[in-house]
Amino acid sequence: MAHVKRHLGGQTGIGAHTANVQAALSALFNFEAGLHADGRQFYHLFADHETFRIGGIPAQAMHTPGHTPACMTYPVGDAAFVGDTLCMPDAGTARCDFPGGDAATMYRSVQRLALPPDTRLFVCHDYGLGGRPAAWETTVAEQRESNIHVRNGVTEQAFVALRTARDGTLSLPALILPSLQINLRAGELPAPGANGVGYLKIPLNQV
Repeated sequence: MAHVKRHLGGQTGIGAHTANVQAALSALFNFEAGLHADGRQFYHLFADHETFRIGGIPAQAMHTPGHTPACMTYPVGDAAFVGDTLCMPDAGTARCDFPGGDAATMYRSVQRLALPPDTRLFVCHDYGLGGRPAAWETTVAEQRESNIHVRNGVTEQAFVALRTARDGTLSLPALILPSLQINLRAGELPAPGANGVGYLKIPLNQV
């Protein structure tokens, strides 16, 4: 993100609750004193229901926590970018066992996505389950009909039980520790130390 911004310009925005995630992780990574956990690394912090424009296209920010406290969905025109809130229907939803994550909150966030059935949903990542090609686009109707975790008829209690059991089998993603340290700096690398070398930290006794 920072690399693209330096070469092409532009501004970076993110959900306002990113500051909560920064604060929660600052102790884990022992961030340097100059790294403020208040979201100032980003140009703008979006509030829930805030509207904005991308060129001439109207857009909105929706707070959809559950995977983390900061997750957002951005309806833009006839589409919505759901980040980690939803995956492709055969993959269900994102895990809810990260710091500040919560399965019940995830379920309620999904219910907020009461968008027209033909609204295109763009997911953050996909794993090509069963050998199918990687995918990135689905619709509200497809999610309601066939999402393996939160399709129509699945209750909050059932979802929480399923998601909690599933999360209990998952290992820590391979690159999550370095990724978090860069993501929370708005894509920038950590500042170099006194020796001129920058480092990513691996907390040995906390994960």
